[in-house]
Amino acid sequence: MKSKMTARQRQMIMLLLDSSEEITAAEIAGNIGVSVRTVHREMEDTEQILHDFGLALSRKSGKGIQVNGSEKGLEQLRIFLQEEKPAEYSGEERQLFELCSLLETEEPLKLFALAHTLKVTVATVSNDLDELEPWVHKFGLQLVRRRGYGVEIAGGEADKRRALSRLAAEHLDQSDLVSRVPRTGESIVFRKLLDAVGQGRFLTVESLLWDMEWSWTSELTENVYMELLLGLSVSVRRGEIGMVIRGTEDAVYSRKPELRNISGAEQFVKRLEEKLALKLPKAEIGYIAGLLDRAQESISSADFVYGDIGLMDTVYRLTEQVVKRTGIPFQGDRILREGLLEHIELAIRRIREGTRIRNPLLGLIRKDYQYLFRIIRDAVEELGLDLAVPDEEIAFLVMHFGASAERLNQLNHKVRAILVCASGLSSSRLLGERLRKEMPQLEIRGNASWYEAARISREDYDLIISTIDLPLEKDKYIKISPLLTAEEIDKLMRYIQNMTLTEKDSPAFPEHNQPSDVEAAADRIRSYRGLLDEIEGLIERFRCGPLDNEGTDLPDTIRKMLDKLHGSGVIDAPEILLEKLLERERMASQVIPDTGLALFHTRSSHVQMSSLTAYRLKRPLVLDGHTEVGTVLLMLAPRKLSKESLEVLSEISAMLLDSELVHLLEERPEPEIRSYLSAGLLRFFENKK
Repeated sequence: MKSKMTARQRQMIMLLLDSSEEITAAEIAGNIGVSVRTVHREMEDTEQILHDFGLALSRKSGKGIQVNGSEKGLEQLRIFLQEEKPAEYSGEERQLFELCSLLETEEPLKLFALAHTLKVTVATVSNDLDELEPWVHKFGLQLVRRRGYGVEIAGGEADKRRALSRLAAEHLDQSDLVSRVPRTGESIVFRKLLDAVGQGRFLTVESLLWDMEWSWTSELTENVYMELLLGLSVSVRRGEIGMVIRGTEDAVYSRKPELRNISGAEQFVKRLEEKLALKLPKAEIGYIAGLLDRAQESISSADFVYGDIGLMDTVYRLTEQVVKRTGIPFQGDRILREGLLEHIELAIRRIREGTRIRNPLLGLIRKDYQYLFRIIRDAVEELGLDLAVPDEEIAFLVMHFGASAERLNQLNHKVRAILVCASGLSSSRLLGERLRKEMPQLEIRGNASWYEAARISREDYDLIISTIDLPLEKDKYIKISPLLTAEEIDKLMRYIQNMTLTEKDSPAFPEHNQPSDVEAAADRIRSYRGLLDEIEGLIERFRCGPLDNEGTDLPDTIRKMLDKLHGSGVIDAPEILLEKLLERERMASQVIPDTGLALFHTRSSHVQMSSLTAYRLKRPLVLDGHTEVGTVLLMLAPRKLSKESLEVLSEISAMLLDSELVHLLEERPEPEIRSYLSAGLLRFFENKK
């Protein structure tokens, strides 16, 4: 029996059949008016339809996709396309529409009304709802169905907003949210979701947020910044349709001591109301303050060890497994290590939360990096993680290692470019390395988010290369697909050549605006000085000694450590730091795996200078449920930390995975430990040059 196809799948297949040569996913997306992500999402079902006719898709790196098979199979497919009436929507699209409809109303909806809109039977809608029920429960919501009553999603408004934000994260690209002109040709399902999350107000919210001029917003990672904007955009949309956070003014302001950004939320809400002619209840101020607080807290949680030491151990073991299998010295690539730390922490959270994981480049990576994909899959299995890691996450890891492999052979460049990529840090790094490989004259100055790209000074780059539509004039950047086809390489080359010729004849960019070799050398010297100053200060301030913690629990033990530092000029508020350190311990184990050593660490405005101290306890503490810890290493750093300081502290964290350093900290005298740290950090500094 032939597979039932949707209208979109029909369009994709017809495009492939009508093309005499390979066609890229980006070209398919452009022709049918969807995102590249959507094309890749549909590709698996499309392949199954082709398989029913004895046909297959072939993918050629740098060229695109083509249908292969016998003439008989191709002819049968063409006849089928002429005779078959496509289904209006796929099952996934129906369920998305149903969820958005239910979350957008406080009244029950009749099943027959949903069925009529979607052009399916009531039984089909009922089956969809059966499948959706577990998903709805994950957000603390209930799917209420009663005969003669209809169906509704019951629960708190904040939980409904979380559900909408998750739908957006799973089904929308960043470009869908920031594009000034909505894509044409999309179904009502796509439009329904965009409307439900307030896409029409997204850039207005972003502009208002930036106008607040809060210093901490510029420190947010791209993912956190997008989550914050999405949360604010959803709040505006819900306010516009009357679905608001309920509560009294007294309830909101009774929470004021625990909401750091309550005053900022008041100002922001006031500007929102003025700009959008909107009136929000006082309870919304508390909700928005909570969104701002969570975003700001993400900065302090992104500490120099990127989470708990167990994560560092996982990254170290994974890298060693891949090195053993490939012979490539990945362990020497600090960009790889930092990228893996950032990605794996988020990946583990996604897997544990049961978040649907999408990687639009999975098929391409499996084909182009087949050898590396298999190696990394084996390496992950070897780690013995208590998690089922899907192929989509393996593909993300392949991006990191693939970028590192190409980075180890990078060349010198001349044209300064900023890269904007919607698929995340790993794909942008991989694309950056491919660009460098294809065009040695390119110097990728950094991977920027769409909101950063709109604000980077024109003096800092020659060219913006983006895989998504940007809220900029079309002549301010060049758009390519993440696949970087041969045609796009030619297009980019011509663009660079034209730009170079234009700028050569134009006085718009005078000579003194271009960074000279002298300026670049001065920047390096300043960076080296910063590294040496941080290393020297940490080594000089390092102390290791006994601590009498007889008869005390963990909080009192840490309090004793902080008391030793108080008055030294390192810290000024021990009690605040104590709470931050205990909070981190509650979030994740601080015990270094397979040792009796624990690392407690935090960053705070109450730390005046970086500090590293070790304490040998008179009475071991039992942490992580059963592990006896006899030595505690305390690492503190100021809230505002230079890039060089961050690198040094991260390097020390990595050194703790060395059994020799652990042995020294647990048993040897302070001078020996200081010498070992000095030698390790000196090697780190010399490798930076």
